[in-house]
Amino acid sequence: MVEIGGFLMLILLFGLGVFLLNIFTSIWAYRDSLRKGNSKEFSIVVLIGTLFFPVIGLIIYLIIRHDT
Repeated sequence: MVEIGGFLMLILLFGLGVFLLNIFTSIWAYRDSLRKGNSKEFSIVVLIGTLFFPVIGLIIYLIIRHDT
């Protein structure tokens, strides 16, 4: 029974780590979008897109962002 509790704790910590990584990458994409000179509305769309679709949203943002 102790092994099951430890395994569940490991899964919970992994899920928390993935959630925090999603939050940090979404904030980074938002700030990067503002720094690249995009409008605040576009940056909010980037933030929402990366929050709700973490992997796909970040990949799409990295493709469409303007490198200057």
